[in-house]
Order: sequence, then C-alpha cells, then structure tokens
Amino acid sequence: MILATHSPMDNHAKGYNMHSMRPDTDIIIVGGGLCGPVLAIAVAGTGLRVTLIDALPVATRRAAGFDGRGYALALTSVRMLQALGIWDERRTRAQPILDIKVACCRTGEGTSPRLVHFNHRDMEEGPMGCVIEDRFLRAALMDAVKSDTAITQINEHPVVAQETTPGGITCTLKDGTRLRGQLLVGCDGRHSGVAVRAGIKRIGWNYDQASLVCAVDHERPHNGVAYQLFRPAGPLAILPLPGNRSAIVWTEDRTRAGDIHGQTPEDYLAALRPVFGNFLGAISLAGGRFLHPLDLSLAVRFIAPRVAIAGDAAHGIHPLAGQGLNLGLRDIASLAEVIAEAARRGQDIGSVAALRSYETWRRFDTAGLAAATDGLNRLFSNDCGTLHSMRTLGMDVVNKVGTLRRIFMREAAGLTGDLPRLLQGKPI
Repeated sequence: MILATHSPMDNHAKGYNMHSMRPDTDIIIVGGGLCGPVLAIAVAGTGLRVTLIDALPVATRRAAGFDGRGYALALTSVRMLQALGIWDERRTRAQPILDIKVACCRTGEGTSPRLVHFNHRDMEEGPMGCVIEDRFLRAALMDAVKSDTAITQINEHPVVAQETTPGGITCTLKDGTRLRGQLLVGCDGRHSGVAVRAGIKRIGWNYDQASLVCAVDHERPHNGVAYQLFRPAGPLAILPLPGNRSAIVWTEDRTRAGDIHGQTPEDYLAALRPVFGNFLGAISLAGGRFLHPLDLSLAVRFIAPRVAIAGDAAHGIHPLAGQGLNLGLRDIASLAEVIAEAARRGQDIGSVAALRSYETWRRFDTAGLAAATDGLNRLFSNDCGTLHSMRTLGMDVVNKVGTLRRIFMREAAGLTGDLPRLLQGKPI
C-alpha cells in the first residue's frame, strides 16, 4: 500500500485507531480520478480532515506524455478551479473556447451549410470555457492533494466494505485497514462500490453507441473554435487544444465503433477523414486512442445514511454536450458548500439533515441535463427526413434570434441556475 502523507508523525497524530473516541478522519472520499481530488481540496480548505482513497497507483494516474484526452471545462468550472488555487499555473496549458459552431448532416449529403454560430463576443463574461489536456489537469490536482497537510491519500488498496455506526461510518480496505469518519463520499465512477454497498440503485439504458476518443494535429489553425457536428450515426465533437491540435469525441454505432477502434492507425485515420472533413487541412493522429461504450445511468438517490455520491457515481450522461465533467464539478461545488456550512453551524456533517440539501440542490439540474442530452441524441442521431427538416428549422431560428443564442451560450458556460459559491469563483 502506498500511503501518501507528509511525515510519519502526521499519521500518528491522525490516529488510525478504531478504539479512539475521535474518528480517524472527518471525511473519507473514495475515488482518485478528478472529482474526488477536487472535493478533497475544497473541503480540506475549510479545516476538515480528509482521507482520499484511490484504488490505482500514483504512477498510473500521472501520465508521462500527451495521450489524446482533453476536457472541455465550462467557464464556471474554470472559476471553481481558480478559487481553489489550482488553475493559474495551468492557464497557459489551456485553450480558451472562443466560439462554438453547430451543424448537422444527412447520410451522403455532407455538412449542412446552415450553422449555428455561438460567438463569445455576445457574452459579457468572455470565453465560454477552456479545453485542457487530461495530463495537465490531473497533475495539478495530484500536486495540490500532495501539498495539503489536511489530506491523507491512500493508494492501491480499494474499499471492500463499509458499515454505518453510531455517529460515523467505517470503511475496510483490501489490506484489512479500517478507517472511521463522519461522512463517506463516493466519487468512484458509474459502477460505484460506495453506492452499491449503500443500497443506492440506478436507472438508465444503453444507447447502442460508443465514442471514439483521440486527438489530431491539423494544418490550419482552429482559432479557438469548437465544433459540434450532428450525424445520423452519432455526434462528432472537435475541441480546440493549444496549437494546431484538436481533441475528438466521435460517436458511432457500437459495433462499427469497435471495428474502427481495432484498426491500424492508418485505417483509423482513413475512416475519420470523411467524417472530420478538410476545413482544417490535412490531419494526422496525435497521442492514443480510446473507446467508451455509451449509456445513460442515473442514481435514484444521491445520499444514504452517512453517504453521499457525486460525479459519475451519481450520473452518467451522453457526451454530446461535453458536460459530463462539468456536471460532476457542480456536484462537488454544491456538496463542499453544504459540508462547510454544516461544519460552521456545529452540525454533524454526515447527518441526513446536512446531506439532504445537497441532494435537493443537485437532483433537478442532473435530471434536466440528462433529459436534454438524451433528447438531443435521439433527435439528431437518425436520418429521418421529417426530423431533418425540423432540425434545420430549429437551427435557423436559434441562429437568427440573438436572445436564444445567448441563453444557450450561458447554459454551455454553466452560468444558469442556483450556482454554489465555488462556481462563482468565491471561497466557501
């Protein structure tokens, strides 16, 4: 087991002793991806003790080079990372999203000349967000976790059991270690063990689609423009990265996607070229290639006694709007604020009363975005002539009505709804 701490005395002071009257830690967070570390950093800043448990080794999390993965962060997500002190050093590694262009096409007809153009100049706040590579964002979070003395990180030993006890919750790790805290938070993905052990059920369905994720170098500059192309087989997102490079999220029928993923790089690129088009000139593959089967998966509840779940552990949506990580960060911002306020009031941070406001805060937004992405995928991922005419008419209306465009832009930037303080760029 790798126990990332600051000195042996820190662990001794934190008292990993189940017979102690004081919990070993205030909050146990399971999941070392992105949402787990962000939550650890946020709540540790309020003076609470945090233990972050990651089943993977540290070396596995820290990529050595470019692997093709990138994230489109909404403006509010960027503000949150700034408020937590983990963005400014990575700012130069990110590409601002200045404009978004949306188009649709039918089989054999190419891209429709009718584009919806979302121009950042129409929004007072500036760029709608940024695209940053996974390796840079992940490294920033890992460095922040390592340097925070209020956070203890445990790697390579997953949680195998959890038990709610009077005034706390106990987790048992694979090596037999037992940790007791006031609250357990599952940020451990769509197949969350925390949620399963807490009896939290999920609903959802398969899309019979899969996303091919990669990156390409291209001849011409993208000028900070992100593209969303709706195709009968599934959407294609082109996200600008620094330089003449873009991240790709390319959705196809699940069987065809699997076949393409298994091809040689040359054949893979040959399949991508007619889908991508030539508007950025010649393209070539950069980094690795990934395949993600798609489904909709929503937790029926976000809380249980002494337990909360967030990020993909609470919801998995279609990636066509690029909002998966942003939705998870909204969970984290809301949960961190609820925890901080409960602690200031002297309230038990793991009580149902404290956690219920988190669930109420997040349920509507999550269900709404899940329904929107599901509906858009069904509307656009087909070749029906009648629906194509309706889509074209709708896009024409949005393009001509400035108020509608601004509404969609603010939604994409994460500026709508009841925003937690962190998403406003304010400390909790």
